[in-house]
Amino acid sequence: MTAEISRINPEQLHPTPGYHHITVVEAGRTAHLAGQCPLDRSGTLVGPGDLDAQIDQVAANSLVALTAVGVGPAQVVRSVIYVVSDDVTVLGAAWRRLAGSVIGPAFTTASTLLGVARLGFSGQLIEVDLTAALPA
Repeated sequence: MTAEISRINPEQLHPTPGYHHITVVEAGRTAHLAGQCPLDRSGTLVGPGDLDAQIDQVAANSLVALTAVGVGPAQVVRSVIYVVSDDVTVLGAAWRRLAGSVIGPAFTTASTLLGVARLGFSGQLIEVDLTAALPA
């Protein structure tokens, strides 16, 4: 049995580029994924200096983590995206690449995009934090 998920954009709030202002999970369990980093299975940073390559690795890692708990990107109810940049063009490009990735449906839910000064691994340019509704 899947959790019932409702996504809402009140008319009184600004239009979005694809996410929803509010996500409601009627009942059930949730999985809170650790921030997914652009590291390969051996723990090596993928794509030093290459945001697109790092986004692709983060998306692939996120899909593995979601699959491990028996759900897909459509069951994500909250996302936070951290990008090492203060350039709105770079932030927008990161958003679009993630939205078009293997986990794209995850970003139709309540979502936050942040430009940050630094992340945990040397050379890391992006991290994605996801929360998903699990089957009851």
